[in-house]
Amino acid sequence: NHPTMFACSAVPLFLALCILHLCDSAHSLGDVIYAINAGGEEHVDVHGIHYKRDPLFGKTGTASDYGKLLVIGRVPKSDHILYQTERYHTATFGYDIPVNKDGNYVLVLKFSEVYFDSPGRKVFDVTLNGQHAVITGLDIYNRVGRGVAHDERIPFVIKGNKLFVGNDESTHDGKIKVEFIKGYRDNPKINAIYVIRGTEKDLPPDLPPIEEAEEEQEEELETDVPMEAPRTPQQPRRPSGPRSPNPYTSDDSSALLPIFVAIGAFIPLLFCLCKL
Repeated sequence: NHPTMFACSAVPLFLALCILHLCDSAHSLGDVIYAINAGGEEHVDVHGIHYKRDPLFGKTGTASDYGKLLVIGRVPKSDHILYQTERYHTATFGYDIPVNKDGNYVLVLKFSEVYFDSPGRKVFDVTLNGQHAVITGLDIYNRVGRGVAHDERIPFVIKGNKLFVGNDESTHDGKIKVEFIKGYRDNPKINAIYVIRGTEKDLPPDLPPIEEAEEEQEEELETDVPMEAPRTPQQPRRPSGPRSPNPYTSDDSSALLPIFVAIGAFIPLLFCLCKL
């Protein structure tokens, strides 16, 4: 009985250890202080981040959902919308993001090239507060291709009235301005933005490598689309006998035959009457 009692008492302990391990290994997301779906409506992604409706509707630039024509690579199907809608402008434009507390932050910019199908067609820069060039010469197609998600992670620090990006610093007035700089190669754009209070360790997992994402996408498409039975080519139908004549195209002489008979019988009768 002692081994049985030991086994029974060990089971709850084992389960408790498993639960503690799962809780410890679960990914904790930093405090999301700002999130918008550029050019689109509000959305909650697979990580629970709540993206608000684009605040620039009717104000600056152009909102587009042209990307809905594409299946976006590297992201779950439910989050395609974050990379299908976008805002672009024929001039430099940006978003003001309120950041009030000191601490570490990470700005995440989401992009996807949904229009051009070759590199060098759309190239632009991204700055913070007009002084920090956080991305230079961004060519989305050259990075990942067409219809593929691409994220840029930009850590920064707020301390007092200073903004620190890498080794550079500038004056901070309670907000940061992320700007997409118009260059000589088409228009700048953005698909979605969010900011967390924390470090890159507090972010959701990075996007998978493109090769791995393509394999997962193929598997997803296979599970989503039901298999159809192969279609056998239709053989031309053969008539079961000779084609019936069209009664409306036949000779009309048969219809006049009774008239000719009546006329032939009436002429002799008329001749006899005249002799009388």
